[in-house]
Amino acid sequence: MRLSAHDRLAIQRATAEVAGPDARVYLFGSRTRDELRGGDIDLLVELAAPRSTDERLQVSVRTAARLQRLIGERKIDVLVADP
Repeated sequence: MRLSAHDRLAIQRATAEVAGPDARVYLFGSRTRDELRGGDIDLLVELAAPRSTDERLQVSVRTAARLQRLIGERKIDVLVADP
């Protein structure tokens, strides 16, 4: 996994703050492959409880924005799924 300890902690913190402490976050895409370089940060946030489409969109946008402030200007994609 090509993320620093600081970035991993920031991702966990931002997800818990925006989506709730019971939400789970998964890294996928090129950042999971150590032999590659660069690439955006692709995250899947799995919510603990169902939410409306608008709420899922807000979780996606707010999580990405919070991460931009915590880890700096990077391309971050946040997909949101509910149970």
